[in-house]
Amino acid sequence: MPNQRFTALILAAGKATRFKSSYPKVLHHLAGMPLGEYALRAALAAGPEQTYMVIGHQGEQVRTKFERPGLRFIVQKQPFGTGHALLAARRELERSSSAAVMVLVGDAPLLRSETLLELARAHLRATAAATVLTTRLDNPHGYGRVLRAPAGGSRVRAIVEESACTAAQKRIREVSSGIICFDRRPLLNHLGQLTRDNPQKEYLLTDLVPLFRRHGETVVAFPVEESAQVLGINDRLDLARAEKILRARKAENLMREGVTIVNPDTTYIDGDVRVGADSILEPGVSLLGATAVGSHCALRLGCTIADSTLGDRVTVRPYSMITGCDIASDVIIGPFAHLRDGAVLLPEARVGNFVEVKKSRIGRRTKAWHLAYLGDAVLGHDVNVGAGTVTCNYDGERKNTTTIDDRAFIGSGTMIVAPVTIGRGAYVGAGSTITDDVPPEALALGRARQVNKEGWAPSVHAERRPAFTDFQLSQRASGDVTILDLAGPLIMGAPVEEFHLKIRHLLGSGHRRVLVNMGRITYVDSTGLGSLVAALTAFRKARGEFKLAAIPARVMTILETARLNRALEICPDEPSAIAGFHSRAES
Repeated sequence: MPNQRFTALILAAGKATRFKSSYPKVLHHLAGMPLGEYALRAALAAGPEQTYMVIGHQGEQVRTKFERPGLRFIVQKQPFGTGHALLAARRELERSSSAAVMVLVGDAPLLRSETLLELARAHLRATAAATVLTTRLDNPHGYGRVLRAPAGGSRVRAIVEESACTAAQKRIREVSSGIICFDRRPLLNHLGQLTRDNPQKEYLLTDLVPLFRRHGETVVAFPVEESAQVLGINDRLDLARAEKILRARKAENLMREGVTIVNPDTTYIDGDVRVGADSILEPGVSLLGATAVGSHCALRLGCTIADSTLGDRVTVRPYSMITGCDIASDVIIGPFAHLRDGAVLLPEARVGNFVEVKKSRIGRRTKAWHLAYLGDAVLGHDVNVGAGTVTCNYDGERKNTTTIDDRAFIGSGTMIVAPVTIGRGAYVGAGSTITDDVPPEALALGRARQVNKEGWAPSVHAERRPAFTDFQLSQRASGDVTILDLAGPLIMGAPVEEFHLKIRHLLGSGHRRVLVNMGRITYVDSTGLGSLVAALTAFRKARGEFKLAAIPARVMTILETARLNRALEICPDEPSAIAGFHSRAES
């Protein structure tokens, strides 16, 4: 029996209402591709005579994403339902020479092209006005139920939406996929008779079924066994379920083609990714976008590779990231390496741990094993890049290129300030800053001469360190004001503990006016600062007064740095502090 000639019409005009998203549903990403890409590829692979996509919400974005040879777009200006989408396409369908029109939903990512071909053939055999792709679900909630004709067989008398189902109809497990193959002539004859007289107040594609029957046309069902194929994506939960199925399919296909995937459940591989035989993917590997991996590669734990090409026998060690790069055969990368923005690594190159390569070309057998940044650089073959090397490519206005010729040796900790060229076989001494070209086979030293100053450290330490002597605390009185004299460092340990004990004792003994004279304090650390704040808080809770006086300049700087000079009550000297206590009492 010859294949049915048909036109494919993909419905992709809807909003992502249940996604709670401002983006059209068909543009949401699923396993590395927009959701609508799956139905479109399935339709094109089935070989239709013409392929149309009906677009509406944010139509220009949808058009830009899916535009390709052989696909034409139809604009549905108003979102009045699936039947209205066909009304919008009527003029194109009238011009079509196809005997059949296959209407597909744009949110069925698991659909196979083989199923569409089988549907077209079944429609041809049935000589029906419409053939509905159906399936049976254990939980059909949310789907339109298929009501078979009383005589049984494959004939369909109606498709009832979930919201309009009776209790008995809700128990029906056969549901419509939303994919229907129409005979073009009866479709065009009766399409104009659709109305919005339904609970949804929309022109519904499914309303064509009873309409056809009233005019004596036949509608049949074509069930598909693999129900996952026809399940639509209504929300983000459905999207996640479909993603799991698609990734499992991809992993199974790769394993059958000779790829070892240690744990498929934790490995993420997009649909267009290619991996050669005898390659090993360890747990946590992500292969994304248009990535191609050669044979006999080893991709270790947790590495991510996106839109990149890897040759044969490449090893990517754990937790490395590669984006938009071209990696030749026999290269070793990582661990914790980052390659991006068009980096190119030639055969047998080595890029090691914590090395970043951006928009650079790394020559054959060139090695950068440790802690380097190579940006906008061209490295020849057999170059050695020492740990801590940086190509300083940005001058504040533009990116500049560093060129390192064959067999050059770059010592550790080198800063190469581009634009600069290091000649063939040249050496750069460790710790150098290179701002000028280095001739071939020269030795470049761009660092200051080392100077040792004997006996320098003790004198500087003496100036910088606080004079930490033993902490001393004494108590005296001036009228009803208790004065605490502090000397030495108020620091963590015994000094702070002694100060805390004294404050608790004073409060417990009924003292409510305390002045801390800090004239001989040499240093206060963070714990000491905390003890002063704690004392202030305790006295305020007891409705008392707590002041500091005579704070040395060095200690005041510490208080100001910690922004405590405003929180604590500070007086310049002891007499003014005592006068302040008395004036408050008088007021």
